[in-house]
Amino acid sequence: MIWLGVVSHWVLDFVSHRPDMPLYPGGPRLGLGLWNSTLATVVVEALMYAIGVWIYLRITRAKDGIGKWGLLSFVVVLAVLYVANIFSPPPPSVKMMVIVAIPLTWLLILWTWWADRHREVR
Repeated sequence: MIWLGVVSHWVLDFVSHRPDMPLYPGGPRLGLGLWNSTLATVVVEALMYAIGVWIYLRITRAKDGIGKWGLLSFVVVLAVLYVANIFSPPPPSVKMMVIVAIPLTWLLILWTWWADRHREVR
């Protein structure tokens, strides 16, 4: 299953990145360069996010309140973090970014795991 995550991530990055992503080591570098347009990037990434949430909601159902509200709050927090990332100034340093990003990433991973444990395949 890990390969599926890697391949799907590559495909999603292919849409956003400039031609800097090799299909295989030493191969031609590919990318559509969407991030050259901030508006287009935001629209396409928001659409991809919404479609991903929609697919997940279609194939799973909540077993209890945590499965419903835990997931909903996670989806909202991720959207808020995305918007904040767009409009916030850059971090003051790489060190500060790491100090915030590492614990936040683990918090989001645990939150996802927790909410997903309270959902089941339809």
